[in-house]
Amino acid sequence: MVVGKIDYLNLLPFHIFIKKYNIKTKEGYPSQINRLFDKKLVEAGFISSIKSKNKKCFDAGIIANKKVMSVLVCQGQTKDDFESNTSNILAKILNLKGEVIIGDKALKRYFKNSTNCKDLANEWHKKYKLPFVFARFCVNKNYKQYEKLINKFLKTKVKIPQYILKQRAKKLGLTTKEVKEYLKLIYYKMGYKEKRSLKIFFKLFDT
Repeated sequence: MVVGKIDYLNLLPFHIFIKKYNIKTKEGYPSQINRLFDKKLVEAGFISSIKSKNKKCFDAGIIANKKVMSVLVCQGQTKDDFESNTSNILAKILNLKGEVIIGDKALKRYFKNSTNCKDLANEWHKKYKLPFVFARFCVNKNYKQYEKLINKFLKTKVKIPQYILKQRAKKLGLTTKEVKEYLKLIYYKMGYKEKRSLKIFFKLFDT
């Protein structure tokens, strides 16, 4: 088993969960993992929503309702984030001008100086009253094995050791309280609302 690993804070619970299994990982930022997946250099992973269309995916994703903190459009020159696929497109769909910033660097910006930034999950929710699905867990090999793995993950309440929280907080220049606050916003189980939201996103992209 080879899984693409996006080393952002939003997937920390998943990374801790799979440590107990004999799973190899290949690390990269979202747009890199998308390319590795397309080339079948990883068997599975959280793939950017916009790249997950027509792929074999489970009802699991990186999801936020009302706000996400780690996907921002900030005042300044209009510019995509090269690490992103979905968020760049989402900003355009929402007609937001400025610099797209995603991941841990965006989270740090949120807590330090986000006065001139807009939270993309919040902007989406204001318009559609729905959560936003930033990525989906997709597979291109060993479907049954990954189905079992991801379903078990969705049913498990992952406990993050305090020392890991402190390490990540230190790395980001945040407090453990801020890290915990952020992790409470992220969830992974896709239900009716999440699927409806994704369908709207795909439709808007194709329009």
